Amino acid sequence: MSEDALVIFTPSGKRGRFATGTPVLQAARSLGVDLDSVCGGRGICSKCQITPGYGEFPKHGVTVAEDALSEWNAVEDRYNRIRGLKEGRRLGCQAKIMGDVVIDVPPESQVHKQVIRKSATERDIAMDPATRSFYVEVQEPDMHIPTGDFERLARALKDQWQIDGVTADLSVLRKLQPVLRKGEWKATVVLHRGNHDEAHRILDIFPGFAEEPLCGLAVDLGSTTIAAHLCDLSTGKVLASSGLMNPQIRFGEDLMSRVSYAMMNPGGDVEMTRAVREAIDNLIRAVASEAGIDPERVYEMVIVFNPVMHHLFLGVDPVELGQAPFALATSDSLSLDARDLDLTAMNRNARVYVLPCIAGHVGADAAAVALSEEPDKSKDMVLVVDVGTNAEILLGNEHRVLACSSPTGPAFEGAQISSGQRAAPGAIERVEIDPVTKEPRFRVIGVDLWSDDPGFAGASRATGITGICGSGIIEAVAEMRMAGLVDPSGLIGGPEQTGTPRCEPHGRTHAYVLYDGTAEGGPKIAVTQGDIRAIQLAKSALYAGARLLMDEMGVDHVDRVVLAGAFGAHISPKHAMVLGMIPDVPLDRVFSAGNAAGTGARIALLNRAARDQIEETVHRIHKVETAIEPRFQEHFVNANAIPHAVDPFPELAKIVQLPEVSFNTGGSGGAEGGRRRRRG
Repeated sequence: MSEDALVIFTPSGKRGRFATGTPVLQAARSLGVDLDSVCGGRGICSKCQITPGYGEFPKHGVTVAEDALSEWNAVEDRYNRIRGLKEGRRLGCQAKIMGDVVIDVPPESQVHKQVIRKSATERDIAMDPATRSFYVEVQEPDMHIPTGDFERLARALKDQWQIDGVTADLSVLRKLQPVLRKGEWKATVVLHRGNHDEAHRILDIFPGFAEEPLCGLAVDLGSTTIAAHLCDLSTGKVLASSGLMNPQIRFGEDLMSRVSYAMMNPGGDVEMTRAVREAIDNLIRAVASEAGIDPERVYEMVIVFNPVMHHLFLGVDPVELGQAPFALATSDSLSLDARDLDLTAMNRNARVYVLPCIAGHVGADAAAVALSEEPDKSKDMVLVVDVGTNAEILLGNEHRVLACSSPTGPAFEGAQISSGQRAAPGAIERVEIDPVTKEPRFRVIGVDLWSDDPGFAGASRATGITGICGSGIIEAVAEMRMAGLVDPSGLIGGPEQTGTPRCEPHGRTHAYVLYDGTAEGGPKIAVTQGDIRAIQLAKSALYAGARLLMDEMGVDHVDRVVLAGAFGAHISPKHAMVLGMIPDVPLDRVFSAGNAAGTGARIALLNRAARDQIEETVHRIHKVETAIEPRFQEHFVNANAIPHAVDPFPELAKIVQLPEVSFNTGGSGGAEGGRRRRRG
């Protein structure tokens, strides 16, 4: 009905139309949105807290008015007085839908905790942190030598550790005298020295010999997820890792949507900056709690991100990144005070190091990948792909390294997919389809069995089967192509064409049913034609970026492919190649690097020399701009086919025989239909 309001939930991306007056919690439940509630909607448990977004949302095609939800009611007012609601939050059981609205479900309101796939990768790192502790014995004050306590502390550091020229914040000076006297003129000093000949800065001081660990954080701030690794700065050991969804998703799933939001909503950039800083503060508390340490022991953070996230985190309006020539406010590394970034969970004197950006849309995360994977030291031609909502791609060897950014969008993360969800228990993450029977089997996060294994039903009862995450949709589409359910153009065949009733009508197209739990009150999880198109657009952008770099380098093949990020760790190379996400290489030359951006951040956290190294390296990396390169569009169009319209995949052909089917004309088609398409 025309008067029904459009409701869009983030981060899931699920949407639907509801009559005005419908409670948000009811709408969420009807769409299968992961919104918690244990009190039956009486406003007691507070589990169903939501954050509405207001203003223009170009990506979603909606403008949210201030009265899109019902007014604050007595139940919410009572709860806020007694227990407190964060600013901007509403109770989903009390707020009613009155108009088109975008609603964010924060992590603490989600039933299923997200599985952060950006885990820390084991790595040997030479320890030379910027923040270290030093034990000193300070000369007691003397009536005949009237120097201050700080001056004598500085003298002790110079005499005993050859550390000259220290500075201290006022908060350190305030605690200096009682600490020295309590420790009987012996103290442990926490010192930080960044790069570029910065003076040693005293961050903290403790009486006597203090053995508590000094901790630092390596943070990978992605468009969709934020991952943090808490490290012991003396040993390099990862003490805890945690992550959460980037709350900026409610302003737009991809980067340009967030830039548009800032352009069209005055103060929108400030709103997004506040949201992400609060999220990082919460993440600091979470990892510290997991490790069992006081957040005050966190003295340093190294953070990496793409350029739009870079600007929004620093509080710089990203508008210039939304138009040519995509100028950054600064591309150099930065050393900042955490308190200037409103990060209050860490030690108040903590320092933040921001890795340099490579260029307009190739950010500090790509620099971190370069630091981790070192393509500039490779003998062979290596392609490094870090896939997220924005793909960062590096190609090169010891002679030359090129870089580009490609707008893949959030489909690889499970967003913009009809049954898509984030990686959480119950999400389908692995898929296989029998090419003869066309029957699927799958695995869900949190269960070790396949769906056709004995005991799966019982084992999956706790998690449920709730949707499909990024790795699941990628494998599903590749398996559908290998089973002859999808033709090279990406079209899903009907039941007569494919020989399976699982390919059922879906509007004017067809969808393939992976799982139907409707009989038990569960969801029907299917791969729709829209899902295929979303994956095609994402993989085409990725492949086109890689091909553009290959053109620039003057090569028609690469020797080795390194898959980085959550994508690299959880997608099989075979499925990636069947889709045509990556260039054709032998499968044993495709490697997973885990969270390479996070690893690069850890290296920079634990080794000062690495910071100098990457600052020098980024100046030698040549950036190719996909947005203004005509060949990118040509490569993008050709890459829409699965695996590709014109590029041969001889290595893939050695292990997989893709069916020659065509569903364009309503027949089962054959080689003729397939060949006719590829010539175009």
